[in-house]
Amino acid sequence: MSNLKTITKDKFDAVLFDLDGVITATAKVHTVCWKKMFDEFLRRRPDEPFEPFNTKTDYPIHIDGKLREDGVRSFLQSRGIFLPEGDSAEPPGYETVHGLGKLKDQMFKEILHAEGVEVYEGAVELVKQLRGWGIKTAVVSASKNCKAVLEAAAIDHLFDVRVDGLVAQQLNLPGKPAPDKFLKAAQQLGVEPDRAVVVEDAISGVQAGRAGGFGLVVGVDRKGQSEELRKNGAHIVVSDPGELL
Repeated sequence: MSNLKTITKDKFDAVLFDLDGVITATAKVHTVCWKKMFDEFLRRRPDEPFEPFNTKTDYPIHIDGKLREDGVRSFLQSRGIFLPEGDSAEPPGYETVHGLGKLKDQMFKEILHAEGVEVYEGAVELVKQLRGWGIKTAVVSASKNCKAVLEAAAIDHLFDVRVDGLVAQQLNLPGKPAPDKFLKAAQQLGVEPDRAVVVEDAISGVQAGRAGGFGLVVGVDRKGQSEELRKNGAHIVVSDPGELL
């Protein structure tokens, strides 16, 4: 197993990183915002008993790693709730898929502005070391706030390519577990998937890495789900990307 953890220039040309939960600690903030938004919404439904959003089960299954509207849709469907799609011009809070997604996004931006961004130092050190070896790096995220988070953390210069929620929307790329965003990042870097590494903490993310035929899929277990990450496509699982140094 130890030799698999060695990322060297002779084996790989690029490493593609997820953002939230891998490089930055923003996954915790996203989880808090999703719970607050959904719980407020569910409490407003008087004809149904209130069953709160569960961060241990609902978040990894329905939300983690997915595009915002896909996450809203998936969770609501799990509760038998079907809302109109709405559109991106609606203000936050409308009881539509877009309206709820925008409300969660508003909550996230308020916390980001007030508290800034915490990074995982091990992950940042790994990115710097890889670049020092001449290995290309990209960030692949479902978040439409990816650029703002990278800039707030002052690490935007460490990535050659960024494929995020905004890019996915512009290019009409499906979200994880589809591999399209990772494949687009590899294409933009000019590398073949089997010569690239995917580093992900989401089950949908490791599924995407495996579906895309990437040479190595690394699961990052920060939530006690190492077995699930392995079952869903991770070749190896680490508790922090710094272990790959």
